[in-house]
Amino acid sequence: MASTRTVAAKRSARKSRARAGDKSIWTERKVRSMRILQIPVLAKLPWLVHGFSAKPGGVSDQGGEKVLNLGYTEWDTKESVLENRRRFQSALDASDLHLISLQQIHSDVIHLFDAAPAELCRGDASATNSPGLLLGVQTADCVPILLVDPKKRTIAAVHAGWRGTLQRILVKAIGKMQMQYKSNPADLLAAIGPSIGGCCYEVGTEVATQFLSQFAEAPEWFDEFRTGDEPNPIQWLNMMPPGHQPPPKNVLLDLRKANRAQLLGAGLRTANIFVSDLCTACRRDLLFSYRKEGPQSGRLLSVIGIR
Repeated sequence: MASTRTVAAKRSARKSRARAGDKSIWTERKVRSMRILQIPVLAKLPWLVHGFSAKPGGVSDQGGEKVLNLGYTEWDTKESVLENRRRFQSALDASDLHLISLQQIHSDVIHLFDAAPAELCRGDASATNSPGLLLGVQTADCVPILLVDPKKRTIAAVHAGWRGTLQRILVKAIGKMQMQYKSNPADLLAAIGPSIGGCCYEVGTEVATQFLSQFAEAPEWFDEFRTGDEPNPIQWLNMMPPGHQPPPKNVLLDLRKANRAQLLGAGLRTANIFVSDLCTACRRDLLFSYRKEGPQSGRLLSVIGIR
């Protein structure tokens, strides 16, 4: 097992990288006081609209600060959220597209749309090849992933928390695109948006155990892989009897790395995967984080649509 000093050094380095952000691939588009993150290679497709929202620039009042909250929460009003969504879509020149947002349930449920649904659908991913639809996923730490098939003109939006990642929702969404729209994974472009980073996302060792049961490469996604079953060579020092030992310490999970690995495993090319290094927990000036803000957190919205 790595020493405490080594683990601390790894975590410090991860935090430094997360604060710096990935400036080589992503661009920031400023419209009024809004800041929208985009991928240039996607922005070049004339038939496509996409964007990852940020915190500034809305009408919602969060502790005296005006923010762009794009999800319905107890602390915000429906009118404010609708106005924020209107502004966000307008900034993307997508006011005429119908926004489809799901009731997210941390599942592997995927919806295929050829038209706007009559009522809110439960699930965590959606796909379409129909113009006029704007697929969206809401996040405040979880991983938003946007998929594009530039040859078949097919798109998908995926919400992946640790449960969705464990259930391979991203791989299953790609499978749906293959079956329904004849997409070739080697042709797909994928954008993994801002989320909580491996520098800050603490989970219990029971989560590490579940990942190990599903993925051989799981240890690569944790800062210090432990399942809680490892023997403690100095257990006698705390003088506690068996069964009364303190619970094992949490570990840090890098969900972006896990989903990137799943994209590669599904057949995407390395050059076609774009990953934001912005951490929601580190960059609370720019992003929302439920882990840091709790119920008072807003929601980011990541969208993709066909004009």
